[in-house]
Amino acid sequence: MDSPQTRKTGLNLPSGMNETSLRLETFSGSFRAISSLSSPSSSRSSTCSDRFIPCRSSSRLHTFELIEKKGSPAKEGGNEAYNRLLKSELFGADFGSFSSPAGGGAQGSPMSPNKNILRFKTDHSPGPNSPYSPSILGHDNGFSNESSTPPKMPRKVPKTPHKVLDAPSLQDDFYLNLVDWSSQNVLAVGLGTCVYLWTASNSKVTKLCDLGPNDSVSSVQWTREGSFISVGTNLGQVQVWDGMQCKKVRTFGGHQTRTGVLAWNSRILSSGGRDRNILQHDLRVSSDYISKLVGGHKSEVCGLKWSHDDRELASGGNDNQLLVWNQHSQQPILRLTEHTAAVKAITWSPHQSSLLASGGGTADRCIRFWNTSNGHQLNSIDTGSQVCNLAWSKNVNELVSTHGYSQNQIMVWKYPSMAKVATLTGHSLRVLYLAMSPDGQTIVTGAGDETLRFWNVFPSMRAPAPVKDSSLWSLGRTHIR
Repeated sequence: MDSPQTRKTGLNLPSGMNETSLRLETFSGSFRAISSLSSPSSSRSSTCSDRFIPCRSSSRLHTFELIEKKGSPAKEGGNEAYNRLLKSELFGADFGSFSSPAGGGAQGSPMSPNKNILRFKTDHSPGPNSPYSPSILGHDNGFSNESSTPPKMPRKVPKTPHKVLDAPSLQDDFYLNLVDWSSQNVLAVGLGTCVYLWTASNSKVTKLCDLGPNDSVSSVQWTREGSFISVGTNLGQVQVWDGMQCKKVRTFGGHQTRTGVLAWNSRILSSGGRDRNILQHDLRVSSDYISKLVGGHKSEVCGLKWSHDDRELASGGNDNQLLVWNQHSQQPILRLTEHTAAVKAITWSPHQSSLLASGGGTADRCIRFWNTSNGHQLNSIDTGSQVCNLAWSKNVNELVSTHGYSQNQIMVWKYPSMAKVATLTGHSLRVLYLAMSPDGQTIVTGAGDETLRFWNVFPSMRAPAPVKDSSLWSLGRTHIR
């Protein structure tokens, strides 16, 4: 039979409990359903909820010193900062109100209902002041994850030349090309009516030739092997000399006026003149030239460069045009007219086929990049001053440009981003001449201030370490003649 308690309440209560032990209590003005279970042996009833909420009074927090005892002195040698940090991470930033001695009352006690109890916290990410914030352990303070790559230090380029040569009578003429460095480490310089050779290994100076009082040097260019050198003259001749024996091998005619630019490929010598013509010469043929490139420039030819594979010849002129010729045709295969000033600066990339760079004069000031396989312009950057020369490094994918009006600077660029690696100054006039050493690390620049300056700008091909401001050559200024 059902007991009287069961019939009266409709609940199956355990023995020792009666229906009066169920009641509804409220805390702090908010209603909460609490079932109060009374034990027969207890003198006063205790309250508990319908699910388990641990009481902090039984958590033995005092054992771990997470709650400070009122009036207890600080432990000698205790890490108070660590305790505060641990409390903040375990119980939140408001936990300090539990143990504050000044708090007083029921709200300061961890056993009293508080706004932190049963509160749903939506933001668990560490704040900016947390010791686990990324701004503290992240890149802001110099720390990085194991998977992250440390940033690469920028390469340092010495800002001053490590050697300076006096070059009297070095002409201040944008349309001439008077400096070239051979693969045998011999520098050729045209000074007035003479050509001088400077051997870099021992600083020996040799006078190659003197054209006499009625002529002058307008261009010099070594063969790729570095054994022969071609000399263009103001009267339109092209002379070929043996650089080792200082002996003239051949004289070519064909130009009516000065021959301001020369370019060798493996077998052919190309010459550009003030008469707007480009002539192809061959030492194996008795005639002055084997072909004339027609239908090209309408003004003086001032830039010539063969591609590294000998397939294409790029020419620049005072008519603001950049033309590309192949080795078989006598008509240009590309006519690029985006420049708005004379195009003297031309260089081919040694790292990518059909990639050509060109620079414009004072009214243009731009370096432009071209894909000669389709004639598309890839990029253009305004340098802010006249572009006199360009040279692409064979060691790294960077190039150097020299400039005239109005800053007379030398700039090193990283390709393809065209980020500036270095800006070098020192010449007082336009930097009209540029050549690169056979190891690809050093450049020499010449200007109308009658000086040649040697700069270490590129790393070596074997060890791409930062270039040190040192040289095998003695520092200081010497004379080239």
